[in-house]
Amino acid sequence: MYLETKYAEKIISLLEDAQDVGLPHVVFELRPQDMELQPHQLNLFEKLGEALDYLDSALGNNYLPGDADHPIYYRHADQLLEEIKHANLLTINKIDMNLNNLENLKEELKTLRFKDKTISEMQQNMEKGVSEFTLNEKIAGTRGQVDITLHFKQSGQSEHYFFNKYEVALNSGKALEEGHKYMVITPNEAGKNMVKSFENVAEAISFFKEQKGNSELAAGKDAAHREKLATMENSKVNYVAKEFQRTFRTPAVTQTFYVEKGRGFTAEQAANLIQGRSVYRNDLMNVAGIPYKAWVKLDMDHPKDRNQNYLTNQYHDPSYGFNLEKTLEKFQIRELDNPAKKEQLIESLQSGNRPMITTVKQGEEVKMLIEAVPRYSQVNLYQENGKPEKREQFLKEQLQEQTLQIGKGKGKEKEQEQGVHI
Repeated sequence: MYLETKYAEKIISLLEDAQDVGLPHVVFELRPQDMELQPHQLNLFEKLGEALDYLDSALGNNYLPGDADHPIYYRHADQLLEEIKHANLLTINKIDMNLNNLENLKEELKTLRFKDKTISEMQQNMEKGVSEFTLNEKIAGTRGQVDITLHFKQSGQSEHYFFNKYEVALNSGKALEEGHKYMVITPNEAGKNMVKSFENVAEAISFFKEQKGNSELAAGKDAAHREKLATMENSKVNYVAKEFQRTFRTPAVTQTFYVEKGRGFTAEQAANLIQGRSVYRNDLMNVAGIPYKAWVKLDMDHPKDRNQNYLTNQYHDPSYGFNLEKTLEKFQIRELDNPAKKEQLIESLQSGNRPMITTVKQGEEVKMLIEAVPRYSQVNLYQENGKPEKREQFLKEQLQEQTLQIGKGKGKEKEQEQGVHI
């Protein structure tokens, strides 16, 4: 029986799926003039009796088992899978390589904390053989929305895919609601509306500005339930919603993050870095290949480099002297009394987040947001609306008294170092 076929990959997938859904019995015709087994020739059955009845019926129609003019065969799916794989070793090796590549990339994206939806979309593009593609995610920022664009590219020498970088863009203004998307709605020559959807606001604005004639930029669950953000008439923008004007007219703050074999900043860390916060990495490596730990912050006070990226400031651990856990212990923070909540709080701060804590202000329990500031070996505290608070008032009582004594007579230029967030 001749089973070498260019359809081996599809047949293997079909047989594996058939086993999963409880159709393990296969009857197939293998015509000599075809010379290759194809998926449509496989007839799948739940029960052996059904398969043998089909085989008997075919034999009664002048089909014969073996190498006759109209050969027809019965196989259990397991047996046929082995025969197909043995007859198509090169194809199987290619399938295994592709599966390994897919699994490795799925693990990398999971490690970097990208969403399951993004991982699924990556797999779909790889299975379709798309040579180069991008995927998008969004994260609500403290002020505005962080858009993330992941770049995937297939090797020119093989079917192997690479994920080496992703870009983040901080857009000012109101973040897009969960489950909503941006839409550019443009009537075509037939008078019907053409709708193109975006998750990335910068891409949506750019596409909208490129339109000719009349067009609309909107946001919502779908075109029927949308909020108008901007309109264009006769190729000129004639309306931008008041609450969207800042987003529409202010360029996004951007940064490209590079990934090496799944090692790099997580999506969450990158979103916080572009918002000006610091994150902690314990897997950094210098040019000599020596590992080290450090807090990292984008240097937004200086121009970007020639690749249009901000350089970074690093505060090495432990040589710089910032110990987050010891710093937190100076404050009245209820979560520190619970080991699990304490660990969760430290991990969140190391990722650059502003987690909420329970503390005491003027004798009353209050909720505050807290942020690590390694540059000053301190933490900053904020009200839930983002308004900064003086950190000294949340110190433990003994430390409060010491800080007040030390602070007397000090100049205003020391306010940031002593706790006034500016």
